[in-house]
Formats: sequence, C-alpha cells, structure tokens
Amino acid sequence: MLDITTILGLVAGFALIGSAIVLGGSPLAFIDAPSVLIVVGGTFAVTIMSYSIADVMVAGTAVARALSRKPVETDAAASQMLEISELARRKGALALQSLLPKLRGLPFLNEGISMVIDGANVDEIESLLNHRVDAMAARHARTVGVLRRAAEVSPAMGLIGTLVGLVQMLGNLDDPSTIGPSMAVALLTTFYGAVLSNMVFAPLAAKLERESNDEILCNTIFLTGVASIGRRENPRRLEMLINTLLPPARHVHYFD
Repeated sequence: MLDITTILGLVAGFALIGSAIVLGGSPLAFIDAPSVLIVVGGTFAVTIMSYSIADVMVAGTAVARALSRKPVETDAAASQMLEISELARRKGALALQSLLPKLRGLPFLNEGISMVIDGANVDEIESLLNHRVDAMAARHARTVGVLRRAAEVSPAMGLIGTLVGLVQMLGNLDDPSTIGPSMAVALLTTFYGAVLSNMVFAPLAAKLERESNDEILCNTIFLTGVASIGRRENPRRLEMLINTLLPPARHVHYFD
C-alpha cells in the first residue's frame, strides 16, 4: 500500500518547479552534469563520513518502507489492545493462544502476549519490552539523523559548487566561451542543493520522525496492555491508562 499523500506531495512540488522552468525558457538549461556531481555526490560522501554506508542504506530502506506501508493508527492499536484485554479477562490468558497467528504482523505485541501466556513475570516482561522500545527509538533516531544530515549538507555542497563555478569563470575571463558553463555550475549547484534539502531530505526526515513517534506510542500502548493482562487488571482501568498516553482528540471510549 503506497503512501499517496507523500508521493503526491513530492510529485506536485517537482511538477510546479518543472512547469515554471518550461514556461520560463529551455528546460535543458537546468541540466548540468558537473552540478549534479558536486551536489549529489558531495552530499552522499559527507553523509557517509558523518555516519556510515550501512546507516545510509538503512535510511534508504526506511524511506522506501515508509512510502509503501499503511500509516500506524494509534487509536486502532488502543482498541485492539482493549479487545485482547477483555478476552483475557473473560476467558483467561491461555485463551489468547488462538490470537498469536493473527498477530504475526505485530511482532512486538506477539512477543508480549506470548510471554504472558507462558506465565513470565510481569516485571520481566515490562523490562524486556521497554528495552525493545528504547532500541527501536534509537534505530529510528539514527535514520532520521541521516536524512537531516543530508538536508544540512546539500545546500552547503551547492554553495561549494557556486564557488567552484565562480572561480572557473574568473579564471577564464579572457575566453568568453567558458563564462556560460562556469555560470551554469555556479547557479545550478545552489539550485540543486536547495531543492534536495527542502523538497526531499527535510520532508522525508519529518515524515519518518512522525511515523517513528506513532510507532513508539503504539508499542507503549501494547506494553501497557500486556502488563495489565499479566496483572489481571480490569480492562476499564487499562482504558484509562491508555487514554493518558493518547492526546485528548484521540481518546478511545471502548466501554462507553
């Protein structure tokens, strides 16, 4: 399932710029191989210096996954957790065994429910799942950091390309045929850097950060629910606990 809003945003942004370029003159004037080399290659090089090739590849995979999966819905996760809690309250924790095949797409919740069924200590379950949440948050923060670093570097590489173009132009003023290509490098590198930073890297970083926060919140809801089931608490109390985690506009009213 594609994330249509993000894709539409990217397409619409580039379409508007492309339309302005076409209406204003020759589109070929905005294509320059040295400028692309400086900005794209330079941004990639500096980013892997700041992190690593593996981190950059993970970030690329995370972006592709974010564009091709259904967004996390925290209120749906809350309702699902309350349904499971109510089932455990009525039929006992062992009745949750039948739910495990359906929870394979939610490995965090699946693991928590499995430990409850096995009779693990609630404090140990909470400790393990908290470690899982912390590790996931650290991974997501690194991925967002890679994109934010690229957003910072690309305009700087555009400025470097501008300086390169100006130096080339000033060094060959006696040859008018070199002024045009040098000015193209000087201006287009700034253009490429600004476009990559503000229309690609920064928006994608913000999107991944938002989705990371939603996923962490969902797993925190699952953790709270699993601990509540392990302590055999009333599902109504779990509903109150979950609503303390959610913003007021997204509170669940499962038992109303």
